[in-house]
Amino acid sequence: MRIRRAEPGEGARLNTGLRALSAEMGDTHRATDALIEAACFGPHVALYGLLAEVGDEVQGVVAFSPQLSTYRGAIGVYISDLWVAEAARGQGLGRRLLAAVRDEAARLWGPGYLRLTVYAHNPDARRLYDRLGFTDRASEVWMVLDGQALEVL
Repeated sequence: MRIRRAEPGEGARLNTGLRALSAEMGDTHRATDALIEAACFGPHVALYGLLAEVGDEVQGVVAFSPQLSTYRGAIGVYISDLWVAEAARGQGLGRRLLAAVRDEAARLWGPGYLRLTVYAHNPDARRLYDRLGFTDRASEVWMVLDGQALEVL
């Protein structure tokens, strides 16, 4: 298994894993290959992606971006998506992808923390994150403004 940063022209490859994650979570997947390519490799990078491969087959992906926390006084990493193919689960790939994010982000920003969101209906992912030492913050509530409300703003 090789884990590497996605390269220009591989937005579709990264999006294949992101699309698989959306399907498994029951989410609508609106991100096009062109959007992922532009977010990762356009003039204003908004997303970084890593691919885990065996030969030419993608076995896992992770998408992440920097974020600044004034509370922590540090630049951190928000992991927006992490997917491991069914055939590769239980082999430590999720942990390896998270470590690879840490290492890649250290090269770019020197992160002080990793942050992610886990679906309540994904107990396997929750067990992984708990084992690794992630903690939830009951005092924080994720809120989203989109669609018509975003336009009105």
